[in-house]
Amino acid sequence: MFAQRLQFAGMFVALLLAMIPGSAQALSVPDTFPLNPKGTLYESFQFNHAKHIKLTRECSGCHHHTTGTLVEDPNCIRCHRNSSENKVVQCRGCHHEDPFSAATLREKNSNRNAYHQDKPGLKGAMHRNCIGCHTKVSRGPIGCNDCHKRKKAGDEFYYSGNFTPRGKPDKGEH
Repeated sequence: MFAQRLQFAGMFVALLLAMIPGSAQALSVPDTFPLNPKGTLYESFQFNHAKHIKLTRECSGCHHHTTGTLVEDPNCIRCHRNSSENKVVQCRGCHHEDPFSAATLREKNSNRNAYHQDKPGLKGAMHRNCIGCHTKVSRGPIGCNDCHKRKKAGDEFYYSGNFTPRGKPDKGEH
């Protein structure tokens, strides 16, 4: 009787694990982690990964193309029909921190037939993914200062040059 219960419990655990994407089983991710840690214009902020997991319950919604989800986009299928999960699911695994650096441009120009010529840099990819989702579900931050507090260097940058607004904005207006 005990052996049967133990066997049933083992099968139940195996079934539950099979329902979790492989990449999620192997990952050990902190509940929160800093985004924009090297920011010069905006301060870093804590991203609540655990909260987003509870809300979405689907890793591939944010970590597109990396978690073994079937590829559906016809442009992607051309090359990624049989692609497996990536070992790195972080945005920086595919999106360059400095998309206009000489090294990144050399890499893009090395294969002019590659489809990913217009792939955004890290900052653009994260903003498009986060703000796009928050707009779609009508909740979550979508403004710059909703996530980031601008640093003094940011103020100096944004309020310099010929096209800057005249006068400093009121607090909260950015």
